[in-house]
Amino acid sequence: MQQSNKLSVFEKAGFGAGDMAVNVMIAAMFYFMQYFYTDIFGLKPVHVGTLFLAARLIDAFSDPLMGLITDKFKGRHGRFRPYFLYLSIPYGFAVFLLFTTPDLDYNAKLVWAYVTYLFATLMFTGVAIPYISYIGVLTNDPQERLSANGYRMFFAKIANVVIVTSVPTLALWWGDGNPAKGYQLAMGFMSLIGVGLLMLCFFTTRERVEHIVDRQPLGQQLKLLLQNDQWLVLAGACILGTIGYALRGGVAFYYAIYYLGGTETLASKFTGAGIAASIVSMVASTWITKRFCKIKLFSWSQMLVGLISVLMFFAVSPGDIVLAFVLYIILSFVVDLHAPVFWSAIAEAVDYGHVKEGKRVSGLAFGGISFCQKAGAGLAGFITGLLLTYFNYQAGETQSEFTLTGIALMLTIIPGLFHFLLGLLMKKYIITDDYYHSLKKGHAQPSANDADGSVLNPTAT
Repeated sequence: MQQSNKLSVFEKAGFGAGDMAVNVMIAAMFYFMQYFYTDIFGLKPVHVGTLFLAARLIDAFSDPLMGLITDKFKGRHGRFRPYFLYLSIPYGFAVFLLFTTPDLDYNAKLVWAYVTYLFATLMFTGVAIPYISYIGVLTNDPQERLSANGYRMFFAKIANVVIVTSVPTLALWWGDGNPAKGYQLAMGFMSLIGVGLLMLCFFTTRERVEHIVDRQPLGQQLKLLLQNDQWLVLAGACILGTIGYALRGGVAFYYAIYYLGGTETLASKFTGAGIAASIVSMVASTWITKRFCKIKLFSWSQMLVGLISVLMFFAVSPGDIVLAFVLYIILSFVVDLHAPVFWSAIAEAVDYGHVKEGKRVSGLAFGGISFCQKAGAGLAGFITGLLLTYFNYQAGETQSEFTLTGIALMLTIIPGLFHFLLGLLMKKYIITDDYYHSLKKGHAQPSANDADGSVLNPTAT
């Protein structure tokens, strides 16, 4: 394996630009895709939820396939970088189509929604799988990975803030009384920026670490991956965390508009305030993990999210805007303390599996995590659609007390429960920095006979 070098600030920023591009679509899907489909596009909540779940069935095949492709093929630009260049324009076009509302009857519009959403999902897979795998070839230094992921998450949150706070406003300005046209133009503009950011990532970064990829059949790779107990912990954590995150994000617009009695502008400010708190959290996480165990931070922060969520549900009454903002900012800060840790942990779990089994499964490991993330988002969307239907949500109308209580639950206690379970699950994760350094130096290795990977066996030095 080639010895890695330290990453320059310029390259870390270029790496972060790639996540800004990816988050053009993520921000839309997490924060106002559900609202757009129900209140602007005109779909029923249960149909939106079913669409989100159906797309995840496609991901079950496309994500692992993309991971295998990145393992198998390496061009003159590297193993992962080429996709940032060649798929940037199709990716941007897919985002534009996603927010295009045709003048059709309901059934035809539903078909259009399926076609454009699934196309966008495939284009997202084409750039996102190589991107999340990219950190493994930028450097093999865990602190540099953590730092690069700190930049990445910081830039991602900047993209989220810009999109969530500006798109509703731009849609209002450019729509000229037609919100569907406004959202199409606003997201079309954002997609152009996303294309440029992907190209910037391509031109400012390089692959400096070369892993020897084992050429096992898919079935063998899957078997090896499922034997990696620490990857399984991260996969479960990804699903639980994404469900909580996406559920809360997907209902934030409904909460601000209907529960707090605001407008779309207030909703964008409310959601944007939470994302801004997450940006500060990225910086704080990098500082804290230099002085405190990153895995303990991961676990305890998520359990604390559950407690803050309960507090917010009981403390905030309908129309209580100021207190809602304060508690949502605090919640958003705490929930994202784990983010840089998680994305750096994936590469370390891949190395752990390599030592444990003697064979490396990289592309499928990252592709599997991407699938878990999108599976969590799909499940969250499906749950949101079912809950909005159960709580008798009526788009654009005055909501009943029962509906308002349901919306409040969907922003607080229900997602908080998933974060609390995530915190408990991460107590099973054992790859601390000390453990990883020992693993890489050959001073220690995971026990192949230990089912939960909790035994660290010393080896002769």
